[in-house]
Amino acid sequence: MNRRIWSFIALTLLSLSLNAAKQPNVILIIADDLNHYGFYETYPGVKMPAMDSFKEQSITFQHAYCASPVCGPSRAAIFSGLYPHHTGAYLNGSDPWRKAPLDNTESMIEVFKRSGYTTWGGGKLTHAKLAEGREKAMYDNEVFHGGFKPYLDEEYRIGDGGSNKFWGSQPWEGPDSDFPDVVNAEKAIEFLEQEHEKPFLMVYGLWRPHNPYTAPKRFFDMYDEDFKNMEFPPPGYDEADLDDIPPYGHKLSAIWGHRWENSGIEYMDNWKRIVWGYVACTTFADWSMGRVIEALDKSDYADNTIVIVTSDNGYHLGEKNHFEKATLWELSALTPTAIRLPGQKNAGTVAKQPINTIDLFPTLIEMCGLESPEHQLDGTSIKPILDDPTIDWKQPAITTYGEKVFSARTPKFRYIQYPDGEEELYDHDEDPHEIHNLADQKKFQKVLKKFRSYIPEEWAPSQGGRNG
Repeated sequence: MNRRIWSFIALTLLSLSLNAAKQPNVILIIADDLNHYGFYETYPGVKMPAMDSFKEQSITFQHAYCASPVCGPSRAAIFSGLYPHHTGAYLNGSDPWRKAPLDNTESMIEVFKRSGYTTWGGGKLTHAKLAEGREKAMYDNEVFHGGFKPYLDEEYRIGDGGSNKFWGSQPWEGPDSDFPDVVNAEKAIEFLEQEHEKPFLMVYGLWRPHNPYTAPKRFFDMYDEDFKNMEFPPPGYDEADLDDIPPYGHKLSAIWGHRWENSGIEYMDNWKRIVWGYVACTTFADWSMGRVIEALDKSDYADNTIVIVTSDNGYHLGEKNHFEKATLWELSALTPTAIRLPGQKNAGTVAKQPINTIDLFPTLIEMCGLESPEHQLDGTSIKPILDDPTIDWKQPAITTYGEKVFSARTPKFRYIQYPDGEEELYDHDEDPHEIHNLADQKKFQKVLKKFRSYIPEEWAPSQGGRNG
């Protein structure tokens, strides 16, 4: 074998070695209030074609949950790696990033940047104010947020005397660029078309399907407003669902309840209109996320990028006599999640282990070879599951919503305990919609005892905020 051939082989091996050692890029996509309807195909007829394709290339997590069932605290947990019961950030409006301990806690974004990554952010990110100059130091781009607009025109608003610009549904006939999700998708695509010498972290935060339920009209046109071709009420609704729920559960159910009179034909028509708007916004969010993933796949970075799609919390649309989030039931806690690995390793598999969005921070530290933050992370790296989606995984996923307001999920059971000690227990193998509370049945006492062992012994005092 001549010298030229040996030289070619040596260079090839060197190239492969360098490529193997190259740190992966990361795209973290966080939808807002995305529930299970289309992502897990639990509501027949809800369309998410981009996510259908993405899941075929990814590992989908059947049991992924948030640390807190509302936007700000959930995002504080994701980006800090700390549970709400360690920070006191339980409620929206708690201003977590300008108070101890998070005012002096290194965020996920800051760890990536300190580790040599280019950082890009756009859209709904922490959903809480940062100290002056901190966001600019975190991200290398000029961050555009945009907010929830466009808001509902007055004639489309439901309840509250027409004063609530968030509550109602309106097919939007203005340009797509009226929506910040579209503007930020364009900016993300532009970033992916550029040449980058360093690995990058991209955080694309959508504002939809969070209300107001405005979306380009073509997404509303995909659905029948009268639900002649789709099930209504949504799957899992039971009129007597709250009959076996403790008083504190009723309190949470009433937080973001009906915005209109709870009876009659008008009530049902408004309920349909809300669900119509939500599913249209879900398909709109799917399209927006899909555009960014498609741009990645056309770029030079497709083969060396980890892509994570998740949500900050789940969402009710009448189930448990409740709308929106802010409960400890499955619909508030479940956060649709799929992860695509470089080379599409384990593509198309479904992992059944319970995980939490708080686990993303330690997972990315391990997978990207990042420098560790100074604080101890609460989450657990799920790299073992990504390597082997069938691996045994014992720990539950924990969700809290206030001091001593606790929930935990295993593949089979959901457990809830309220501050007064009252409990709920659901067997998801038999009761996926959590209709029958089993907590008072003697045969489940061992199950209850095991779940109680996961309840934190210490709870950080609440930073305040709004519970409604």
